[in-house]
Amino acid sequence: MYRFLLTRQWVILTLLGLVLIPTMIKLGFWQLHRHESRVARNEEVAASLSAPTVPVGKLTSTRQGPADDDKFRTVTARGTYDEKHEVVVRHRTGSDGDTIGYFVVTPLIRKDGPPLLVNRGWIKADRDLTAFPSVPAAPKGEVTVKGRLMPDETTAASGIKDTKGLPDRQVMLINSKQQAKALGRPLLGGFIQLTATVPKPQGNQPELLPEPDHSGIGPHMAYAVQWWLFTGAVPVGWIILVRREAQERRRAATTPPSREPGEPTEPTESGEHNDTGHAADGAGAGREGAGQEGAAKASGESPAHAAEGRAAKEPEPVSE
Repeated sequence: MYRFLLTRQWVILTLLGLVLIPTMIKLGFWQLHRHESRVARNEEVAASLSAPTVPVGKLTSTRQGPADDDKFRTVTARGTYDEKHEVVVRHRTGSDGDTIGYFVVTPLIRKDGPPLLVNRGWIKADRDLTAFPSVPAAPKGEVTVKGRLMPDETTAASGIKDTKGLPDRQVMLINSKQQAKALGRPLLGGFIQLTATVPKPQGNQPELLPEPDHSGIGPHMAYAVQWWLFTGAVPVGWIILVRREAQERRRAATTPPSREPGEPTEPTESGEHNDTGHAADGAGAGREGAGQEGAAKASGESPAHAAEGRAAKEPEPVSE
């Protein structure tokens, strides 16, 4: 009854199911690992943001940037801005996540240590992307800045291609080693995302970057559950299809073939015909009798005399 499983169609369907099951299991665990990574990142960010504020020199140096655990740590630094070596970082989005603009990065010259790159915030892009945009002026004089410590951006970590040949003072990545070459002196590794300035600057300033999201966990756990539900649906669906196919084949084997209307049946072993055959014979005999009676009436003879006359006219068979 289940020999149909050896047909080409069912062999392909079965092999497809056997391939899908481990694939979907693996995809479910992949989403689970992404969920776990997101939860771990949220915990690290929350711990860094809640950690005590420290001077920037305690967490980074010119030889080595901040450790992974120190990312988003709140630090302070004191110095004066060097607008001459200020750069803008292209293709960065604002707080709405859609509007394209620039990050404004300005070196802070410190009296008690090497200079530090400060991401002063975001500005909207001008129509002319080949010229240096109009940037709000940095605060004059000595200031104390406070912000979140970040490691240097790289193509490997960010996925952003470090395009060459950009317009003057425009870059794709915030990288202290690259800016140290332009400044002509070593810089502290990494940079800070500005959150506050003392004294508070006057006039228009770049839009400060928002605090990183560390509360959402994303849809990864839901995706993992969905993949595993799909995994269970494959064998269940295969069994349902097999049973349905077997029932249809069993029903086709037990149902007699259908006949067209008016089709005569085969004679039985005793030589008798079915009702359809008898009805046909009776109809033929009736038509023959009616024809004889009509001929007799037309000639004025009785049907019996007409029949005898025909018999007399018919020649007798000649025996050999």
